[in-house]
Amino acid sequence: MHLQNEKDKIRPVILVTGACGQIGTELVAALRATYGAAHVIASDIHDRGGVGMENYHALNVLDEASLERLVSNSGITQIYHLAAMLSARGEQIPLPGWDLNMKGLLNVLETARKYKLEKVFWPSSIAVFGPASPKASCPQNGQTDPSTVYGISKVAGEFWCRYYNERYGIDVRSIRFPGLIGHSAPAGGGTTDYAVDIFHKALEEGSYTCFLHERTVLPMLYMPDAVRAVLELMDAPRLGLSVKTSYNITGMKFTPSELAREIKQHLKGFTVRYEPDARQQIADSWPWSIDDSAARFDWNWQATYDLKTMVSDMLHHLKMKLKQETGQAHA
Repeated sequence: MHLQNEKDKIRPVILVTGACGQIGTELVAALRATYGAAHVIASDIHDRGGVGMENYHALNVLDEASLERLVSNSGITQIYHLAAMLSARGEQIPLPGWDLNMKGLLNVLETARKYKLEKVFWPSSIAVFGPASPKASCPQNGQTDPSTVYGISKVAGEFWCRYYNERYGIDVRSIRFPGLIGHSAPAGGGTTDYAVDIFHKALEEGSYTCFLHERTVLPMLYMPDAVRAVLELMDAPRLGLSVKTSYNITGMKFTPSELAREIKQHLKGFTVRYEPDARQQIADSWPWSIDDSAARFDWNWQATYDLKTMVSDMLHHLKMKLKQETGQAHA
């Protein structure tokens, strides 16, 4: 028993904000598998009732006092700050989007400073790039030229993270995520959401209307790779990390038509129509591909899923989920 107590003393006590979102749902599970459920507190703005997570606290990250109280009372040593408004939703309500993305991050950074937390993780995005940024193999230090409120908030957030790192010594680590594809939670209002929605519609309806042009190339990452990237970056020795803003990473790149073609290999009758909307302009401003050599050099980052293996795994998990839901409905 004494040995267990000593072991617990060196384990981090982690708070995950935005835990019910696309990344948070799977990241919380991975963190709990690593550190134990008692060491990982999930939080989101939702009341506990509809969430289905244990060790959960309802939290609005814009309420700095409530955040500090939770950190103090729970002995938090690390924060994974995921709460944010994504690109497409942010364009509909830009000022609330800016407030959530900026004020939420600053509340977390200030809390980390006041309570001397060990580490903070915060996700950035390829939305920091824009029309003037390089389109092919966009480099780590490529020009940031965001065309959305979400992208502007991410550029500003990257420099706030660097500021707190250099000014106060806060160990803040960040990844610029491309489009993310996962099966555990619905997409949350981003421009790359089609790459999640298309799987659900393919299985449930046999057809899909895509809001991007069929030849729109975007960099993507499968959620298991994204979660592993976060864990690997947070576990990497601090001295080896040369990027104090946010690391480029990527997994694959494809067009909506290429994704549809791969899905059709598994679902023969599946059909897709293309009706680009306002999100097309956002997608057109982003790079086609990303150079993530800095991440590969500094902490040995390497994606494992490509288009073929991602599609197969997504369909496998979503078919199982549909089968379970159908069984429960008939019970």
